[in-house]
Amino acid sequence: MNRFAHSADAPDFDAPQIVRSARRRRTAGIAAVATALILAGGGTALATSVASSGSSTPAATSEATGSDATTMLYGENPTIPIDFAGWRLDDAKTYLDKTQTKLGTVTRKATGTCKPGSVIGVSPHAPAIVHNGDTVSFVVCAG
Repeated sequence: MNRFAHSADAPDFDAPQIVRSARRRRTAGIAAVATALILAGGGTALATSVASSGSSTPAATSEATGSDATTMLYGENPTIPIDFAGWRLDDAKTYLDKTQTKLGTVTRKATGTCKPGSVIGVSPHAPAIVHNGDTVSFVVCAG
């Protein structure tokens, strides 16, 4: 057995080269995923998740977009977004009972692009958060 002890060379490992190679592959993989997200339209979600990672509450905006006007954020942490756009008022009332919130005022507004009796606005809307016992008002399409 001793005659085979030094017959083959020991393998030579270049540990620093292996570490550099692994770092390069990892960096290239992260860059590829970020590029794919940006190209697929997920860049906004990526930027939002990075920007809001330091705070637990959403930043308030002075103006609501179309979806914010009908979206109610309910709960604590995490909040549950509920988009009431197009819901019938009876269905929205039923959902308010499930979330233990109260119905506020119901205002009817005439617009030419909505289905009569459907919800076109919620107050408070996103980014404000609604908790148990809060009052929620609706704007409903008059026809």
